[in-house]
Amino acid sequence: MVPGHLYPVQGSLASQTPAPVYQVTISGVGNSGTMSTTLPGGEVCRGNWAPVQQNDPSASKFSADWDRVYGEGFFVANVLGNSAIVRAVLVGNNGTTLNVEFHALTAGKPTNNAKGIAVDNKDNIFKLTF
Repeated sequence: MVPGHLYPVQGSLASQTPAPVYQVTISGVGNSGTMSTTLPGGEVCRGNWAPVQQNDPSASKFSADWDRVYGEGFFVANVLGNSAIVRAVLVGNNGTTLNVEFHALTAGKPTNNAKGIAVDNKDNIFKLTF
């Protein structure tokens, strides 16, 4: 398992002082695996990750969120068309959904140098680091 962190950068969680930081765990080999995190109140969110295909019509779905977290133009320069982008949907036991994308650095293999974004269904945007 590779540990990571979610840092809120926009939304109600980012306005808290101090802003909460959530641990993320990821496991798997090859082209798939699992991810999980525990949110406020103990809500556990779990899901599976898999690479995003380069010809996926939804590849640009989170482009604005990547740019919000890492700066204008980051998505086009580093994410769009990259074969090492991974996506997951984590579903919580209290109704929270986290859409996660990260740059795996090596296609299909999460590493401890990956970075990404997460967007929940409560208008929070997170920076993801491993």
